[in-house]
Amino acid sequence: QVQLVESGGGLVQAGGSLRLSCAASGFSLDDWSIGWFRQVPGKEREGVGCISKSDGVTYYDDSVKGRFTVSRDNAKNTVYLQMNVLKPEDTAVYYCAVQLSKYLYESSWMIWPQYDYFGQGTQVTVSS
Repeated sequence: QVQLVESGGGLVQAGGSLRLSCAASGFSLDDWSIGWFRQVPGKEREGVGCISKSDGVTYYDDSVKGRFTVSRDNAKNTVYLQMNVLKPEDTAVYYCAVQLSKYLYESSWMIWPQYDYFGQGTQVTVSS
């Protein structure tokens, strides 16, 4: 059974940091490209960042560039989202997702319907 489980969310003050984890079970993450998304009530799900399967290339939304980093540890079958210098507008439920594409592209990685599986999400709240 394919399962993705996010953890590491919580309440943090503006300027602080959090590291989200996404642990996979039932399959090997190194066979997939991975995206991180976030969503607030009443708004569209938006792409935060991604890492491709084949070459490890990462892309980020402009709103998080320089502050967020996506990485993967294939030995632990886990992907991470390191979030630094957090802002109140980063408050959302964060999801990891996987797709079978070997490569991700700067123009399309954020299109969430192309991902095959999503985790259940973890809440991140940044207070001002």
